[in-house]
Amino acid sequence: MDLGSCYLGGNADAVEFCPHRPFRHVLAAATYTLQEQGQGGEERQDRAGTVSLFAVDANEEDATRRLRLLHTVETAGVFDMKWSPVAPLLAQADAHGRLALWRLEQEGGSDRGAVLRDACSGEISSSMCLFVDWNQTAKALSVGLSDGSLSVVSMREDRLEVSEQWTAHQYEVWTCYFDRANPHLLYSGSDDCSFSCWDLRQNPSNAVFQNKKSHNMGVCCIAQNQLEGNMLLTGSYDEFIRVWDIRSMVKPVNVKSLNLGGGVWRIKYHPLIADVVLAACMHNGFAIVKVGTGDAAVVETYCKHESLAYGADWQRSEGAEQNKNCSVVATCSFYDRLLRVWQPENLGNL
Repeated sequence: MDLGSCYLGGNADAVEFCPHRPFRHVLAAATYTLQEQGQGGEERQDRAGTVSLFAVDANEEDATRRLRLLHTVETAGVFDMKWSPVAPLLAQADAHGRLALWRLEQEGGSDRGAVLRDACSGEISSSMCLFVDWNQTAKALSVGLSDGSLSVVSMREDRLEVSEQWTAHQYEVWTCYFDRANPHLLYSGSDDCSFSCWDLRQNPSNAVFQNKKSHNMGVCCIAQNQLEGNMLLTGSYDEFIRVWDIRSMVKPVNVKSLNLGGGVWRIKYHPLIADVVLAACMHNGFAIVKVGTGDAAVVETYCKHESLAYGADWQRSEGAEQNKNCSVVATCSFYDRLLRVWQPENLGNL
């Protein structure tokens, strides 16, 4: 069921629901737009962006108020963003090679209002920051870079400090992901078709494994089952979502895979249903996939976007905790600049 939609001011590429009370109704949506600018007779390109906050309330009787804009900040073009696992702090990876942290605060005397305040930022590289992930203590972040490098960034009170940076891949690092149980392990995926893991206890970081054969195109995203830590997922431009058994860390086993009909740009595990994920499938819309016991299977598709399916996330809400049929999803698509919020229809059958 559709709850609401709106057009953003730029090309929409990321959506993230805040997981922390009292801000679970807050959705962040980011844009990245390449702008041609003329100056002194010369044409130059600028990568501009925004981060907008929306209030999402599936129970609002007035349909026009189920998706409401709260606040927008202008930034460099945003490739990715993630909420801290321990506080309402949003990390933004941008096209100017910077990592910015925004603090979410209440605004206007209302428990539903919210704004972003600048917390701190730091220049990570002269290359573009494509992806960001927090470790589970929120004391460090990993950043994937357009020149094939990985960065590990430490939180030092009110500043960011690059603690390590190394050439991990030949081409763009589209994704990086801290192992949720073993924070010294960092996974990465790249346009060079490689799916890798790094041991951060060694300096420089040592490759635990580098799988260059399983993916036929670039590796775009990685996700780990929070309740079954031995299961890892990868998504690729080759249109497959792959399920990995990582009990043999030196050589993970690809136990199953499923073609989703479009490049798998993002994967998000349902916050309450252990084996269900939401996938952004680029040219083929969005899919909800069951990846647990038996073969992986598509449970539901959502094809009401008319452009590249990029951003996707689940809301962590009290309603969904009481009834999984009340799960709420946000999705966005790139060139048509469209943000949609909707409720899946088939989760009750799982």
